[in-house]
Amino acid sequence: MIRTILRSASASPAKSALIATTITSTNSTSHHLLSSRTFATKKSKSSQSKGGNKAQPKSKSDAKSKSKSEDIVASSSVDDAAHDVISDERNRRRLLDEDDRNKALDVGPNGRPLFTNAGSLSELNRKDACSYMKFSRKKLEEVLPERLPVGMVKEFEETMRDALLVRHGFLDLRDNFRRIVDPPLQASSSKGLTAQKQIVLDGPVSCGKSIALAMLVHWARDEGWLVFYVPEGRSWTHGGLFYKNNETGLWETPVQAANILQDFVKYNEPYLTKLPCKISDPIPLGVGAGVGRMKDADSMAMPEGSTLYDLVQTGINTTHASVGVVVRLREELSLVKDIPVLIAVDQYNSWFTFTEFEEPVTDRSSRPIHAKEVATVKAFRSMMHDNMMVGAFSHSTAVGKLRQDLPDVPTNARVMFPRYSLDEAAVVSHYYLRQRLIRREAFSEEGWKKLYYLANGNGSEMRWLLPFMR
Repeated sequence: MIRTILRSASASPAKSALIATTITSTNSTSHHLLSSRTFATKKSKSSQSKGGNKAQPKSKSDAKSKSKSEDIVASSSVDDAAHDVISDERNRRRLLDEDDRNKALDVGPNGRPLFTNAGSLSELNRKDACSYMKFSRKKLEEVLPERLPVGMVKEFEETMRDALLVRHGFLDLRDNFRRIVDPPLQASSSKGLTAQKQIVLDGPVSCGKSIALAMLVHWARDEGWLVFYVPEGRSWTHGGLFYKNNETGLWETPVQAANILQDFVKYNEPYLTKLPCKISDPIPLGVGAGVGRMKDADSMAMPEGSTLYDLVQTGINTTHASVGVVVRLREELSLVKDIPVLIAVDQYNSWFTFTEFEEPVTDRSSRPIHAKEVATVKAFRSMMHDNMMVGAFSHSTAVGKLRQDLPDVPTNARVMFPRYSLDEAAVVSHYYLRQRLIRREAFSEEGWKKLYYLANGNGSEMRWLLPFMR
């Protein structure tokens, strides 16, 4: 909202006196006006005495009434600003609806089409890179019911259109896993590249790792894969209740475990009902959320002929079995051969540092608990296996920089995901122009390039800066 207020203020000639850059040729009176509005100054005693008693309230009641009137004026100003913002957004949305009927506006750099004609993520090819693909918010929420990435939601809200840039980094990621499932494709199009089953997406903040991971999950589910998607790995190590299992020495988090299972079943229920459980060992029972341990049982056997759906429902309905079911589910997923299985974890770097949990050591001290000591994290963190798995680092979680060689991760697994290239920034700038984030009369190639280099290719910063192009 603040950005819209600034944008409307800078676009209005009547309010341009408030912007320092527009007062280069005004007289001293306007300069004094700018200074008085920008800085709060304290009156000297001489200036106060010149005003006499007229500037001072005669009584406490007068002071209260004056303060009340000032509050009313301030509240009215805020309401007027909010009304202007709402009106501006409504007007922009109306203009965008009119622009949709004019296909001549859907032009990117060098006259290229701004939007791709591909109907799905599977149909995208290298020619579609550096173009935008339109999505349906309803369909996205159906395919990604766990949660949409925050960066994706912000992009949709700011541009007032559900569309994303097709990037080379995503196409490389998709084709890597496509070659694993389709060996003939690998032989014909790999160009000497070896497909990797385990990948860690790393890169600077706001380079698009979370969106690329979500789009990979979208593509895999469109292809009929069974995908275990964790959009917020940090939630596994923060919040909820935690108990120590003295038998395993690991910490159990039954609240998070139940949430994990509920998220997993949202989209995958049709697949889970057809996949039988292949491990017949009983499920160990732990501490329930707020109810302690069971007194008469320490394990639970699954009925013969149970499916993975039955296993997940057991963990959801029985709090003592939630953690044990999550651990067992990881073992069962490694045995599924009927359909491809992909494990996708965002905020993966949160699993290599300390949790917010602490274990009391003495009456006056405690030690932080590392993520590897949490049972659910320990079950899913390792990449030293033959299953397909991709994790994305999130530098917005304040985890800090991790060492290059991570435990339980292959040495060649880390892949750097870049920020916008110059070609991608050109398309993004034209798209924001198309969506009326930039005034057409202020748009120039020199202008967007300056902002691109200023933001160093950071997508979020470019989205913030481009509307202020003058």
